[in-house]
This record gives sequence, structure tokens and C-alpha cells, in this order.
Amino acid sequence: MEFELSEEQQMIRRMVRDFAEKEIRPVTREIDARGEFPWEVIRKMAGLGLLGLPIPEQYGGSGADMVSYALAVEEISRVSGSIGITMAAHTSLGLYPLYRFGNEEQKHKYLPRLASGQGLAAFGLTEPEAGSDAGGVKTTAVQDGDHWILNGQKTFITSGSVADVVIIAALTDRSAGTRGISNFIVEKGTPGFRPGRDEEKMGLKGSLTSQLFFEDCRVPKSNLLGLVGEGFKQFLITLDGGRISIGAMALGLAQGALDAAIKYSKERVQFGQPIARFQAIQWMIADMATEIEAARWMVYRAAWMKDKGGRFTKEAAMAKLYASEAAERACFKAIQIHGGYGYMKEYDVERIYRDNRLTTIGEGTSEIQRLVIARQVLGDV
Repeated sequence: MEFELSEEQQMIRRMVRDFAEKEIRPVTREIDARGEFPWEVIRKMAGLGLLGLPIPEQYGGSGADMVSYALAVEEISRVSGSIGITMAAHTSLGLYPLYRFGNEEQKHKYLPRLASGQGLAAFGLTEPEAGSDAGGVKTTAVQDGDHWILNGQKTFITSGSVADVVIIAALTDRSAGTRGISNFIVEKGTPGFRPGRDEEKMGLKGSLTSQLFFEDCRVPKSNLLGLVGEGFKQFLITLDGGRISIGAMALGLAQGALDAAIKYSKERVQFGQPIARFQAIQWMIADMATEIEAARWMVYRAAWMKDKGGRFTKEAAMAKLYASEAAERACFKAIQIHGGYGYMKEYDVERIYRDNRLTTIGEGTSEIQRLVIARQVLGDV
């Protein structure tokens, strides 16, 4: 078994870490405090090819593998969860279904602009009454000549209000259950499509989480993604990959919390010595480091399996579940190590704790991950 990253993967990690430290860290607190979308940072990431990292070069991407992409999400998230999730949603949820299920005309029309970062992509699945029950979408699409007419509402869509292209799941046949769902490519500015409010959130303040509305929105027939009725299968496959990126995001946040805890424990003096010398602190840091390392290799392995082209549903769910919950524990311990200061906005661990809370919810809650894993392990029962 080979556990070493390739030279190219190590180079990408170093490049992204350097960028995150120099360009993101100085503005991280400002992004969180102001709650504004960090366009300047996003444009700089686009210039480095980070917004199309795993997309082939022929479609405007960087042509990197999934492991390199996971490394990049981890390094960005170690400094800013807001920018990490923006990158992850754009790539795993917005670009991937276009690349995986789009025809050549659609790929050449949309991917070069989006993969190069000239525009952002989003994925519209969740609705007010369709969250964990992803098959319960109520947005409809009715064919009318050379167009489909969309009506409905989406909610909790990452970057929805600023995205240039959104993949939308809609019912095309009410009688067919999950086989009656199809996905459509909807461009910003299409008549009948409008963003609603951006939600006020507990964390990830620099990431936009939007409502989307469709009122007699006419989409060209050519914007159907794949075949009619394939939408449910498409977004389940898309979510498998998305879970790797959320696992990588949680991994980065956890590492950021550990880094902060180690630094503080060496600087904070109580009872005449740095608190890092106390066994209680050492054991918390040991537990954090151990769980983060275990999560890291689960995430990397799931990414590696995706690169190999095999099925990785179970591994992606396991990686996302373990990494997000290990990060939750790490963020809790980091605040505990900081004591009262950890509760204050002056210290990064307060923000990291809030930002990480989403990782146990997005791309399927921990409970949904356990259902996915159980089905894969148990088979038919």
C-alpha cells in the first residue's frame, strides 16, 4: 500500500497553503464580521485555476485528480470555512454534474467559463419540504414545444444568488416517483428565474446560502441534463462526490482548530507554566490529532477511489460522517483549551466552531450518512 502523496499533489498542497496564508488569512475575520461575499479572494483563486481543479483542461479546468482537489479544499478550509465551502459547492455540486452528465455541446458551452472561474456554478436540489428526503422535490418542469417551463422554489442553495449557472432538480412526471425527476441547466437572467433572500446563518458568514424562485421559467429543451427521468440518479452520484469535499472541508477546519489549540497551549501560562505541560491539555490535543489523522486518510482514500473510477458511495459517506463529527469534537476541545478566550471573537476557534457545524448537515446529515452506510454494509434485509 502506498501512503505517499505524489510530487504533483504535494506541490498543489504547498501552493494552496501558501495562497491561503497570504491572501485569505489576513481577511478571514473581516469576511466573518461583515458577512459579505469575498469576491476579491474568489477572483484570485480563479487566477490560480482553483475553481476548476478536477475538470479536464480541454474544458477549461486544471486537470488535477480528486485527491489534489480534496487537498486544496482542506487547505483553504483550514483558513476559511466560508471560502472552502464556496469552492466545494462550485466544483463538486455545480461543475461536476455538467462534466459527468452533460453532452459535448453543454460541456463546451458552460464548462470553460465556469471552470476558469469567470462565473460560479450551483446546484439546486433542496426545497422547503425536500431536505433529507431528496426525492420529495415539488418544483415542476412541463414541456412546452422547444422549452421546459419550471415552477417552484429552492432553499439553502450555496452561492445561489451569485451563480451564473444553476443545475435544478424538477419533477417531470409526478406518477413516476424518483424516476420522474430530471435536472436542468438554468442560466442567471433567464426570465422567470430570480433569487430570493440570502439566509442569515450561524457560521460561514462569507458564503451565500440562497433561496431561488421559478415562476413560469422557460428553459430551452437543450438545457435538459442527460435524459428525462435521470435526475435522481444524477444527483445521488453528484452527492457522493460532494461528500468527499465536505469531508475535506471538515478536515481543514479541524486542523485549523488543532493548530490554534497547540499554539495557544504553548503561550498560555497558568500556575507558573504553559498549559501545554498539563496532562489534561495534552490528552485533549492527542485525541484531536489522532482523530484528525484518521479522518484525513478516510477522506483521501475516498478521493483516491473516485479517481480510480470504482464505486465509492460507502467510503464517501464514511469519510464525510467521521471527518465532520471528528471536527466537531476537535472544535469543542479547541475552545475548551482556550477557556474563556475561546468564547470570544478575538480568537479564531470561536469562528471555526460555528463554521464547522454545517459539515454534519450539508450533503446529507450525519443521520443520512449512517443510513447510506448501513444500506451499503447490510445489503438487502
